[in-house]
Amino acid sequence: MTGSDNGAHDDPVELEDTHLHEAMLHPSAKALAALSLGALGVVYGDIGTSPLYAMRECFLERSPTPEGILGVVSLFFWSLALVVVLKYLTFVLRADNRGEGGILALLALATPHTKSPRVRVALLMTGLVGSALLFADGIITPAISVLSAVEGISIAAPSVHADIMPAISVGILIVLFVAQRRGTGQIGAFFGPAVLLWFLSIGSVGLIWIVRAPQVLAALNPVHAVRFLVSGAHGYFVLGSVVLCVTGGEALYADLGHFGRGPIRWAWYCGVFPALLLSYFGQGAYLLLQAGKPIGNPFFEMVPLSLLFPMVAIATVATVVASQALITGVFAMVHQAVQLGYLPRVTIVHTSTDIENRIYIPQANSVLMVLCIALVLGFRSSSALASAYGIAVTGTMSLTSVLFFAAMHRIWGNLRTGLISGLFLVVDLGFLGANVPKIASGGWVPLAVAAIFVAIMTSWQRGTQVVSERLRALELPLTSFLEQLVTRKIARVPGTAVFLTREALGTPPMLVHYVDHSLALQGHVILLTVQIDHAPRVPDEGRIQTEDAGQGFYRVRASYGFMESPDLGHVLNECEKQGVPVSLEDSTIFVGHSTVVTTGESHMALWRKNLFAFMNRNARPASTHYQLPSTRVVEIGVRIEI
Repeated sequence: MTGSDNGAHDDPVELEDTHLHEAMLHPSAKALAALSLGALGVVYGDIGTSPLYAMRECFLERSPTPEGILGVVSLFFWSLALVVVLKYLTFVLRADNRGEGGILALLALATPHTKSPRVRVALLMTGLVGSALLFADGIITPAISVLSAVEGISIAAPSVHADIMPAISVGILIVLFVAQRRGTGQIGAFFGPAVLLWFLSIGSVGLIWIVRAPQVLAALNPVHAVRFLVSGAHGYFVLGSVVLCVTGGEALYADLGHFGRGPIRWAWYCGVFPALLLSYFGQGAYLLLQAGKPIGNPFFEMVPLSLLFPMVAIATVATVVASQALITGVFAMVHQAVQLGYLPRVTIVHTSTDIENRIYIPQANSVLMVLCIALVLGFRSSSALASAYGIAVTGTMSLTSVLFFAAMHRIWGNLRTGLISGLFLVVDLGFLGANVPKIASGGWVPLAVAAIFVAIMTSWQRGTQVVSERLRALELPLTSFLEQLVTRKIARVPGTAVFLTREALGTPPMLVHYVDHSLALQGHVILLTVQIDHAPRVPDEGRIQTEDAGQGFYRVRASYGFMESPDLGHVLNECEKQGVPVSLEDSTIFVGHSTVVTTGESHMALWRKNLFAFMNRNARPASTHYQLPSTRVVEIGVRIEI
């Protein structure tokens, strides 16, 4: 099974919406409202819960002055405008890969037309590091979001000991991750309304304080942001906390295929943006009226005492929804990485018969749960975790800007795309630089997680490449093998044999191995190759290609997109309709199983060889990954030295 470098399509870049689902392109008013409401919960859950901690983090090390408060609020406003409105909503959403978004989709969009091997490797590493940082983001978001909501209890009930907060958060996270196996279908319908209630709540509370201190509206003037930035080192490094207001911006792009551009934009402008501005400006107004008092937790402190417990409850629900959205995003990213050949096969459970992308990956879920709980118990407060959060967010944003240029420059031209991407990078790298001092106090966590994840992906990708090279060296040309069948007088027995092969050319070594040992072969032989294209999905009419190779041999290539899960039972049924003599019920399917040993002479480092061998031993069997009936499958072992 292979991943295609050139894809089955001439041009995967589509600036128009012609490849999106018709319901997303031209939705009725009712459908647009429903999709926009869904986008509130899935797309904006993360960025929507940032008001819980973002403003607080900006004043942890310094008592606020009126000038400082206006400067920070102005930075919040212009950060949202530049990063979310200008970068993601206006430009990045246009770089869709057949209607799909996300950093791996952007990588698949950028690489097929890159001719230079060095540039290709650089883009690959950019995409893999970005994906790894997004995985780290998926670990930190549930921990910091749930912690920040639960910490509101200490404002509503000061007698509650602070050590109880991590325990409550761990309990909520365990319930959240255990519930993943049931799928989100039954509770997904409540995501949008729950987050809508959250936005209405934070907007209403913020508006009350803006009315009390309308002078905070002066922060709309960017002069306040500029003055604060140039006021000294603190003015710049506070950007490391300001960036928390745009966490979740990457979800805008990643969820493009679920909702389409229109609903994502409508949800932002009609609900999310106004609510966030009211909340941030409201917190600024509250701080202006406190006149130099110590900063505690401005978000919960400005809520009327009688409404504190309801607000804590609403915040907890909102953070669970935000966490769910990131967990689902990690599942989708892992699925894409498996399909594109960067991770070994894993168990992928489809939790919905109606929505293809709704999946559950037990291995990823377990890793996320253990790491999230470790973060909560290790850092014990959302403020301590905030240092780790900024590096993951700003790193992903910066790498997205680089891949955006690589994907779009041949469409818009180097000058136009360079100016746009350059503006993005100035902002992204400014945020990233402000987070560098936080590496020692927690920023090392996403870097360590990303390094491990990149090591895993590059080791698997390189290992599979070496294995393919070894198997290719063992292949015979099909014409030579057919001649040997005649000269050796190999008996042809009734029946059909299907051999899964990595390569679309030559004779698979396991077929040669099988004939050498059995001295017989079925009358009909299907050489089946699965190819993963750089498009997210492949149309059904172009999925299967067949070729009659003579003497009862047929080559079949089944193409799938990186968002799809191959179903080879369906492929064989479709082959039968096209005249290939194969029936799933009457065929024997031969699957190769490579036993990897690390004594070979490949140039892989020994630790990479051992890591790849371990993953290869524990990868999900090809028969279950490709949804083949176990009663029809025969595994043939091949020993490969790398």
